[in-house]
Amino acid sequence: MSGSEEKIVRPSTEHEDKEALHSHSGLGSEDAATRTPLAFVIDPIAEKKLLRKLDWILLPLFGLIYATNFVDRTAIGNAKIAGLEADLGMAGFDYNIALTIFYIFYIVADVPSNLALKHFGSVWLAAMVTLFGIISIGTAFVQSYSGLIATRVFLGIVEGGTLSGLTYIVSRYYRRSEFVMRVGLFFGISTPLAGAFGGLLASGLLSLEDFGQIKSWRKIFFFEGIITTGIGLICFVIIPTDPQNTRMLNDEERALALARIEADQVVRMQGRKEPTTLKLVWRAFNLNTTFCLLGYIIVNISFQGLALFLPTVVATLGHFTVVESQLRTVPPYIVSMVWAVSICWVSFRFKIRSLPIMVSFFFMITGYAMAVATKNPHARYAACFLSLLGSTPIGPLELAWGTDNAAPDTIRAVTSAIIPGFGAIGSVIAVWTYLPADAPDYHKGNTLNLSFGSAGVVLNFLAMAYILQENAKRERGERDYRLEGKSTKELEELGYLHPRFRYQL
Repeated sequence: MSGSEEKIVRPSTEHEDKEALHSHSGLGSEDAATRTPLAFVIDPIAEKKLLRKLDWILLPLFGLIYATNFVDRTAIGNAKIAGLEADLGMAGFDYNIALTIFYIFYIVADVPSNLALKHFGSVWLAAMVTLFGIISIGTAFVQSYSGLIATRVFLGIVEGGTLSGLTYIVSRYYRRSEFVMRVGLFFGISTPLAGAFGGLLASGLLSLEDFGQIKSWRKIFFFEGIITTGIGLICFVIIPTDPQNTRMLNDEERALALARIEADQVVRMQGRKEPTTLKLVWRAFNLNTTFCLLGYIIVNISFQGLALFLPTVVATLGHFTVVESQLRTVPPYIVSMVWAVSICWVSFRFKIRSLPIMVSFFFMITGYAMAVATKNPHARYAACFLSLLGSTPIGPLELAWGTDNAAPDTIRAVTSAIIPGFGAIGSVIAVWTYLPADAPDYHKGNTLNLSFGSAGVVLNFLAMAYILQENAKRERGERDYRLEGKSTKELEELGYLHPRFRYQL
C-alpha cells in the first residue's frame, strides 16, 4: 500500500477495534473477544469524497438504465390507446394476455440473470439493455397478435434481471446504512420519472408525421427502442461491476471502496467473494426475504396496474384526445417521484425501513378508498395521485430492506433478484385488475387494490415483530451456538445467520 493509501485506509489500533465493535450499526453487543478485528481505519474525509464520486457516477447511470427498462416495458400502455389493438386485430382479453406473458418470462429470467451478472460482470447487463432496445424496435414492425406475443416473450427474458442486477451492483459499493437512499434515488426517481417521460414522449411521438410502416403507435416503440439501444451500447464501456477492478476509480479509491464494504461485514473477506453454491442460493429464500417479497408483490399489483392502465383510466375521466390523455398521466408521476425521494431520505436518515413503508401503504389505501367511494372525475383523478404516490416508494424500500438484511455476497445477489423477480407475480395479477367489462369505474380493480394495501399493512407489522424478536435473541446470545465448531470458510458463509449480524428494522 502506498503512503497516500495508508492515510486513507490504515491499520486500526486495539482501542479503535473495541470502539468500533460497540458502535457498528450492523453488530450486536456480544463480548469483543468473539469478534473479528476491523484491521483498518477509514479516513472520513476521503470516504465522503469517494461517496460523492460514486453518487455522481453510479446513480444517474443506473437511473437512466432502469428508466429505459421501464419506458420500454410500459410503452404498450401508451400504444394501446393509440390504436395497437385495432391494428393487430386484438379483442377481449388479448391485451391482458400479452402483458401476462411478458411477466411470466420476466419472473423466470430474473435469478439466473443475476447469477450470470455475478459471473460475467457488467458486460452481461450492457448486453441485456442493448437487447431490450432492439426488441422494442422490432415491436414497431409486428403485423399480428402472435408477433406481439413473441416480442413480449423476448422482452420479458432480457428485462428480467435489470432491476435486480442494478441493485446487486449498488450493494457492492455502498454500506448497509447508505443502501436504501441510493436504491431510493435510482429506483424511486427513475420509475415515476420514466412514467412521466413516457407519457410526454408518447404524446410527442404521436404528433410526428408518419413515415413508411412507422405510423401511430409504432412510432412509440421504434423511437424509444432506438434510444435504449444507444444507451445499451454505451453501457458496454461505462457500467462498473465491482470496486476491485472498476476503471472509474484509481488505486487509492479502489482500496477505500473495498475497505468500506469490508468494514460492514461481520466476517472479513479481504476482498474475496465466497463461491456460489446451491446451499447459499437456497438460503436466500429465508423468512426475512419472504416478508419483503410478499410486500413487493402487493405493491406491484398497485403500481404496475397503474403504470400499464393509467392512460386508459385517465381517458375515462373526461372527453380527451389521445394526446391529452397521455399528458394527464404526467402530474401523478411527478408528485409520486417527490414523495418517493423524500420518504427514502427519511428511511436513510433515521435508519429505518418499516415505518416509511407503513406510511406509504396508508397513502395508497386512501387513494383506492376514494376511487371506490366516488364517481366524481376530479376526485378520481386525485385518487390516482394518492394511489401512485403511496405505491411508488414501497418497491424500492422493500427491495432495499431485503437486500440490506442479506449476507454474504451470493445470498445478497440472489435476494436482490428474488424480490423484484418473483415480485413480478404482482405484475401478473395487476394486468387482470383493470378489465374492459369493469370500465369506466373499474370498481373491482380498485377494491382489489384496497384489499391488498390493507394486507400490506398487516404484513409489515409481522415483519417488524419478527425482526425485533430475532435481534433480541441474538443480543441474549441465543444464536451463539451457530459459531461452535465452524471453520473459517463456514464462518464466512454464515452471513445473516451469524450471531453478530443484526437485521435492519
